[in-house]
Amino acid sequence: MSAIVVTGTDTEIGKTVFSAGLTAALNATYWKPVQSGQEEETDSQIVTRLSGRPSLPEGYLLQLPASPHLSAEAEGVTIDPDTLDLPQVDGVLVAEGAGGLMVPLNREILYLDLMARWGAPVILCARTKLGTINHTLLSLQALRNAGCNVVGVAFIGESEEAVEKTICQFGKVAHLGRLPMINGLHNETAAPDLGEVQGAFPGGRSGADQPGGRSEALVEAFAKHIDLDTIKKAIQL
Repeated sequence: MSAIVVTGTDTEIGKTVFSAGLTAALNATYWKPVQSGQEEETDSQIVTRLSGRPSLPEGYLLQLPASPHLSAEAEGVTIDPDTLDLPQVDGVLVAEGAGGLMVPLNREILYLDLMARWGAPVILCARTKLGTINHTLLSLQALRNAGCNVVGVAFIGESEEAVEKTICQFGKVAHLGRLPMINGLHNETAAPDLGEVQGAFPGGRSGADQPGGRSEALVEAFAKHIDLDTIKKAIQL
């Protein structure tokens, strides 16, 4: 089995859509260790809908849209990192973090600590908007200080060539491409078996493991804009 981790400089930057594109491109299985907060769909359901690939059940499925440790505490749960080892799958596993690197899982462990324990190569997703240079360089520093193998930075948003070049120059990191914003992904029809989000409960499961269709717009954009050769080399494909 090969595994790759997708993380981001912040929350709501598009890393779940990026994860869906990567999962489709690698014919992989997707895993979200901790889902904190639910809206219309969980991240697992979004990835399955957009990629057409299976998702494993979450390790923890929590209601409150907050940092995982706060969301868990609100439900009387403590997230145990020992239950979050990378699962074994046939082929490639894409594991997506929650929020940024310094997000606590409990009162002692950060998400970054879990990624370092996994030892899998990491892709850092970053915005192209104002402020991204500072956020991205700090995130790269944190990953390296923790001993993580950084594959590169994948940018998401409108083109900002000077900003992207600055980050890769100072961060001494590979530019994995830039995924543009793709209209209509939220409205694409969900697979029938994923149309209804199941109710969450402490440490529960979404059951979002059945592939349906996939977003051809996302698949095409990913193939056009993202450096898959570098990513595949990192996981020895």
